[in-house]
Amino acid sequence: MKRVLVVYYSQTGQLLRVARSVCGPLEAAGDIAVDWCELRPQRPYPFPWPFFEFFDQFPETVHLDPPELLPLPVADDQRYELIVLAYTVWFLSPSPPVAAFLKSEAGRRLLRDTPVVTLVACRNMWHIAQEEVKRLLHAAGARLSDNIVLTDAGSSLASFITTPRWMLTGRTDPMWGLLPAPGIPDHAVRAAARFGVALAGALRDGRLDGRRPVLNGLGAVEANVRLVPSEMIGRRSFRVWGRLLRALGPQGSRARRPVLAIYAAFLVTMIVTVVPVTMLLRTLLGPLAARRLAAQKAYFEQPSGSGRERLAEQSSG
Repeated sequence: MKRVLVVYYSQTGQLLRVARSVCGPLEAAGDIAVDWCELRPQRPYPFPWPFFEFFDQFPETVHLDPPELLPLPVADDQRYELIVLAYTVWFLSPSPPVAAFLKSEAGRRLLRDTPVVTLVACRNMWHIAQEEVKRLLHAAGARLSDNIVLTDAGSSLASFITTPRWMLTGRTDPMWGLLPAPGIPDHAVRAAARFGVALAGALRDGRLDGRRPVLNGLGAVEANVRLVPSEMIGRRSFRVWGRLLRALGPQGSRARRPVLAIYAAFLVTMIVTVVPVTMLLRTLLGPLAARRLAAQKAYFEQPSGSGRERLAEQSSG
């Protein structure tokens, strides 16, 4: 019997639906046991978010200050052949409960010497957050086997509007008849079951050892390197402002509110001015740096890659 652990924190339920789809073939297998480990903060996060509580999260999130978690629902001395780490991206960083798991003693004991597949469901700006997760996995002694990324179907501009609306109001309907509904389309969620089929096969034949990918050729991740400079600028901004806000007081402090309001206005201004200019320059200069961009794309798509050559093979199987 092969044992798989799924570690996740899903505030809206979207990530859990994706994880259920990916792990469905594993749960259906008679020779694989799947345990689910929901990360539960001692102080639950609200949803939908009040405006100031939403923005008040970013200083601690980007500095990876972990919240206190309730005890994990699995024994930390249990050994697994695979851990699926499912997470979303908050303020260009892994969500705080996931950061807390990765930095905890219990989490590190579970991860040590264990193959890990990261599963990301978010907007299309996930690249820098995955770098943080990779660093924390390495520090825990885990072996990253593969990375799966599912992103919103809408454009960067559309999701910049519809995702905050979702977070602050809970509404997921199309907006004004012009902008699509936020989130990952149902067909993409259903299609993610292909990864579970491949993982089950790799577990059975002993290929899933964390030293080589097993999801290559299945379209696991598509990096958009045009967004990476914007992510880097945004992350530096978050960290600078985050240090200032943490110096003003803890989360919930009234002293933070005026600065949070200023920063929210600054952030919107930066996104509608700096980000488009950065992306335009990246596009115009792309032909001059095609080799470097290709190398960067390949790097961010590691270890699974964006190739799709095995899709027909899996369908015929």
